[in-house]
Amino acid sequence: MPVERSPAWYHVEVLERRCPVGAVRAVYCGTNSFLSMAIMAGLAYATHAPFIFPSLGPTAFLLFFSPRSANASPYNTLVGHLIGLCSGYFALVVTGLTSAPPDLEHVTGERVLAAAIALGLTCGLMPLLRAAHPPAGATTLIIALGLLRSPEDLAIMSAAVLVIVAQGLVINRFAGIPYPLWKPAPDA
Repeated sequence: MPVERSPAWYHVEVLERRCPVGAVRAVYCGTNSFLSMAIMAGLAYATHAPFIFPSLGPTAFLLFFSPRSANASPYNTLVGHLIGLCSGYFALVVTGLTSAPPDLEHVTGERVLAAAIALGLTCGLMPLLRAAHPPAGATTLIIALGLLRSPEDLAIMSAAVLVIVAQGLVINRFAGIPYPLWKPAPDA
């Protein structure tokens, strides 16, 4: 007869049986989001590269507040941000703004068009590819507004998304959460 192993004390569901659910989720989400941004900021500090950018904040929130939701799956997160990156850069190319510095105080017609094209493409392609990840809407605007726009910046942004997804996978699995390896679970 196999010996039944008790669940690890650090598993979220075990903690939720012992403590208020809201408190456990708040501490879990807050602590892991803090850790994510500390890692990204540390990478940015060490490399002087844009490993931290605004849309990673909501991505961290999704990964640790609702890890079983489709929006937080590795597929949706990676593909969603990739769509945002490509759409934002496409909008810069089409409007001729690939080398124009950002100027949010004197927005031009080209910049308005770039932002509209980028967000429209991102919001249209994510459902088409079944890769909804709302923070990708911010990623595409970061690029279309020229805040990060070089191919090197986009490569670093992609690497940052890979790092945060890997972190989410490791931490959520360690915490006993059945976080998907790629696609969202059918019941998510």
